[in-house]
Amino acid sequence: MMLNKNCKGDGMDNQTMARRDLEVVWHPCTQMKDHEFLPMIPIKRGTGVYLEDFDGNRYIDAVSSWWVNLFGHSNPSINGALKAQLDTLEHVILAGFTHEQVVRLSERLVALTPEGLTRCFYADNGSSAVEVALKMSYHCHRNNGSERPLFASLTNSYHGETIGALSVGDVQLYKETYEPLLIRSVQTPVPRDQSLEAALEAAAAFEALCAERSGEIAALIVEPLIQGAGSMHMYHPRFLSEARRICSEHGIHLIADEIMTGFGRTGTMFGVEQAGVTPDFICLSKGLTGGYLPLSVVLTTDAVYGAFYCDYGLYRAFLHSHSYTGNALACAAANATLDIFEAENVIEANRAKSAYIAERLKAFEGLPQVASVRQTGMVAAVELQGYDPSERIGLKVYEYGLEQGVLLRPLGHVVYFMPPYVITEAEIDRMMETAYNAIKALPLK
Repeated sequence: MMLNKNCKGDGMDNQTMARRDLEVVWHPCTQMKDHEFLPMIPIKRGTGVYLEDFDGNRYIDAVSSWWVNLFGHSNPSINGALKAQLDTLEHVILAGFTHEQVVRLSERLVALTPEGLTRCFYADNGSSAVEVALKMSYHCHRNNGSERPLFASLTNSYHGETIGALSVGDVQLYKETYEPLLIRSVQTPVPRDQSLEAALEAAAAFEALCAERSGEIAALIVEPLIQGAGSMHMYHPRFLSEARRICSEHGIHLIADEIMTGFGRTGTMFGVEQAGVTPDFICLSKGLTGGYLPLSVVLTTDAVYGAFYCDYGLYRAFLHSHSYTGNALACAAANATLDIFEAENVIEANRAKSAYIAERLKAFEGLPQVASVRQTGMVAAVELQGYDPSERIGLKVYEYGLEQGVLLRPLGHVVYFMPPYVITEAEIDRMMETAYNAIKALPLK
């Protein structure tokens, strides 16, 4: 087989690497035809909050590379842990075997998550974790003698793009495109804003749904406090405590999708902590490995685990597996990430940075292009007003950001900030000034 003489990447520049990419790679969440006019940005290396391309341009990673990176690119501590693990064990089947990294990680996650979550089931990514939780919930009810084929989720929600995860989301484009493939689900209103009143109204709507159909519903799945892909919509934690009460009264499982919100993004280690509740399932991924390697986990209770624990029986056993379940390298990265949380008092440090971001957000309120600003912990969003989706206003902000050395990737008309936790105040200034100037330059409507 003849190898491309350029495959080593020596002496590459942006244009050459982009051309090679577009000949062979199909990118996610991308209309590939856009790259006829929108330059592909090939990244050569990353350090801290910065990404560097093949032409030497540097960009502040204001979106944590799709919300995964917590402690910066090429973090020395995580790098060291991975290098050490490489010399010991890269992977082993997790059926009938185990290894130190997955045992240690599981012990730590059980201790970190809300009390009562005692069992860890591993998968490879966030969507797969949601699939695990949905199947586990349905199968648990079935093993307990109850047939509940319906799942409830919030309007405006997003839980991933595999078939089950897509089914419980509320992205109209996806539902219209793949509707014949989807499993049964029903949506209940998300709180309209971050007020207590809105949380109670939404809880009342969910309670009414349960009064009518609780016997069919296996679980309610929610993104605690922040709906990520749903334009960073945010709501009051009281909804979570009310949802927990209602689910418990009707024998419905509560699934907390903390794939994006987990590991400090909301101002606490997990979003559900702010409501003081324990879900029946919590799904974790993204920041779990500090943004290094694919890994996800579903934590659940002894009650759920016990519904599958029996003498050999195929129909009672939980039927789910991944070849790379509990991968040793990914678990080593996850343990190194938790080491940083323990050593550096990250949550407290983030609160100071969140307060600084809040101060900088105030400037956006005076722009006529802005409808509202909102923030929860280390996630902030600026919602624009008056623009039609066909104008692709977010693309204009994205392009301006790249010109100024900041990677912003708006969700439609919502410009958001979710940087790695190692960002400094000076870098926050640059990130937010760039977004401010990009928005200020937009035509008024």
